[in-house]
Amino acid sequence: MASSPQRPFTRRQLLQRSGLVGMGWLTSGCSSTWLANQVGQRTEPLNQTVEALLLKPQTPVPEFPTSAIEPLDALLINTFDTTPEIDLQTYRLTIDGEVTNPLQLSLVDIQKRPRQSMVIRHVCVEGWAAIVQWNGAPLRELIALAKPKSTARFVYFESADGYYESWDLASALHPQTLLAYQRNGQPLSIENGAPIRLAAPIKLGYKQSKWVTRVQLVSQLLPQTGYWEDQGYEWFGGL
Repeated sequence: MASSPQRPFTRRQLLQRSGLVGMGWLTSGCSSTWLANQVGQRTEPLNQTVEALLLKPQTPVPEFPTSAIEPLDALLINTFDTTPEIDLQTYRLTIDGEVTNPLQLSLVDIQKRPRQSMVIRHVCVEGWAAIVQWNGAPLRELIALAKPKSTARFVYFESADGYYESWDLASALHPQTLLAYQRNGQPLSIENGAPIRLAAPIKLGYKQSKWVTRVQLVSQLLPQTGYWEDQGYEWFGGL
């Protein structure tokens, strides 16, 4: 395997060295407890603020050579519920909310957009990682088509299986945040999120929703911020 691109420290490493993430991980179990909720309420705003300051919204993350791409089974398949059945002919991606030009895009519409390829490390909060090549449409270009209002600050993602997730707008507009429809040069499999999934080198795996059906821009976070976040996981989920 090729060596990892050299970076001084990831955002998460900097936070861990400063002690700001340590308490956040206490709340990262799959079930909530009173203590976890209390700790999360006190540390989460600080974590979010510091991580947002460390994010460089327009700076690409160093990528890997194609020779570093790992076998298909290196990317483990985690499912939130059951794998949904999606008719590719009738599939539509909705982009709405705080926009002036709401969109309904078919898979063909998305594939007609300029395609971007990247080889990045997909990192799961469970402790494993895989180097993967993703191909797809830059999310920021699709959001630009919808003409976001100045009030938009966050982005919600809804999935065909009922999974939901939210990001800060700056992360969604990062040049390497894709709505991917290919993996390692081949059409995305349904298990990996076909027809469309999120892929980005700046977020942990649980932030990268599969089977995305809706992208909603909002001015404020809703009470439900994300499936795992609502059970104690860190909201920003950055790398």
